[in-house]
Amino acid sequence: MKKDLKEDIEAVFTRDPAARNSLEVILTYPGIHALVLHRGAHYLWQHDHKLSARIISYGSRALTSIEIHPAAKIGKRFFIDHGVGVVIGETAEIGDDVTLYHGVTLGGVSWNNGKRHPTLEDGVIVGAGAKVLGPFTVGKGAKIGSNAVVVKPVPAGATMIGDAARMISDHHDEKGNPIVKTAKEIKATKKTSSTRASTFQAYGIEQSSQDPVAEAFAKMLEHIQQSENRLDQLQDAMCKLDPDFCKKDYDKLCLKDLDVIGDSDMDAADTEEK
Repeated sequence: MKKDLKEDIEAVFTRDPAARNSLEVILTYPGIHALVLHRGAHYLWQHDHKLSARIISYGSRALTSIEIHPAAKIGKRFFIDHGVGVVIGETAEIGDDVTLYHGVTLGGVSWNNGKRHPTLEDGVIVGAGAKVLGPFTVGKGAKIGSNAVVVKPVPAGATMIGDAARMISDHHDEKGNPIVKTAKEIKATKKTSSTRASTFQAYGIEQSSQDPVAEAFAKMLEHIQQSENRLDQLQDAMCKLDPDFCKKDYDKLCLKDLDVIGDSDMDAADTEEK
């Protein structure tokens, strides 16, 4: 128990730059309080003291605003950041080094007995407000963006966003294993103090992540602009061949007409047009 607590505190320092010292973490981090109380409640649940386990679980919810069913299985170095509104269901299973942010729900969509809640494998990050619903597996190293709603299995190393969630990255090999750089590889590529930032992505999303729908629109509009430029060239050629040919102006479609496309996409397309 003491070893588990030490590892849990170390996990806080690894993933939260606001953490200053161990005493502060122990006294003021509700995620740590909820985890310690859950380990006790889970022990009682396994030894058939289910009422006592539920009472401890209820007290933990009242104290921390984090609800974890005592039957849920949680691995090592689990970290709940901020914590308010987190709900973890009865048959949920969580691996090692998993991170949840506030408002996350690991829930079920079935009234049937048996497995109803998701399994999160090692290293999964679930952003604030995300909902993972159903008895499926979120693969090792996967990331779920804030407010995403996930109702289907997630491959190892993938990044999911949206409602229902869409995959925006797919970092795993042909066998389904996540492609994760070792600490040695990270040091070789970046000899700075930002190693933690390169290995851990807060809220399960990168700043450079793009919405696949917006990217599809950008590519489609870029193709339309190329076609319009070609039409202009054809009109110019027809005018030279036939002076009587009547050149007509037409409304052209621009990326700025669509608010769904980000500024970076518009700038890229404008540069391409020039």
